[in-house]
Amino acid sequence: MTQDSSLVQYLDGPQGRRLAYVAHAGRGPCIVFLSGYSSDMEGTKAVHLDAWARAQGRAFLRLDYSGHGQSSEAFVDGCIGDWADDAEAIIRAVTDQPIVLVGSSMGGWIGCLLSIRLPRIVGFVGIAAAPDFTEDGLWASFDDSQRARLMEDGILMVPSEYEAPYPVTRKIIEDGRDHLVLRSPLPMSWPVRLLQGTDDTDVPPAVAQALLGHIEGADVRMTLVKHADHRFSSPACLRLIESAITEIAPLD
Repeated sequence: MTQDSSLVQYLDGPQGRRLAYVAHAGRGPCIVFLSGYSSDMEGTKAVHLDAWARAQGRAFLRLDYSGHGQSSEAFVDGCIGDWADDAEAIIRAVTDQPIVLVGSSMGGWIGCLLSIRLPRIVGFVGIAAAPDFTEDGLWASFDDSQRARLMEDGILMVPSEYEAPYPVTRKIIEDGRDHLVLRSPLPMSWPVRLLQGTDDTDVPPAVAQALLGHIEGADVRMTLVKHADHRFSSPACLRLIESAITEIAPLD
């Protein structure tokens, strides 16, 4: 689904990257959607939640990291640290409301990083969240020849179940090691809801279970959905995301 270009706004981040986002004012905490690796703010979940939030009169923000969607730079030049910085810069510039972070796949990792950096967070929803995936998912899955090729060439094309092969760079592997969140305490004093499909082959349920056990908080819950895959975008899954947001951020 293509977003009406008139709604897209831009800002220049502190590193000079031109960052695209769509935001609208509304009631309650601002729902911030953080997309996944090589995805963007025009993905199914992002657009659906935007429309849902508008219908409810909720504040909402979705964004493109640099190298994604309508933001500047090349995808292969970016890394986790850059993209977390991009998201933080947009959030700080666009809203001063309380925030609910909704992170899909890599966006779940970025949400974990932002939970350490940002004030005003009142809730977190992880959708097939993929913390530390560059190390525990990608690097751990590569054989010796793939690792050597990645280190020598600086890039490796990895097959995907859902689309064309995607690039993994030496930069993202090395930068990822500086931003791991499962190796040190991860306190979240707000409600956390983790949503996970049993048929997710990209980010298996064990990752969600590890994150569930690692987060330090009084209200942390995980929902496993039988047969749901990594996209988690069927009508039933989209309703579950809506319900999770409503549960942790009800409108008065």
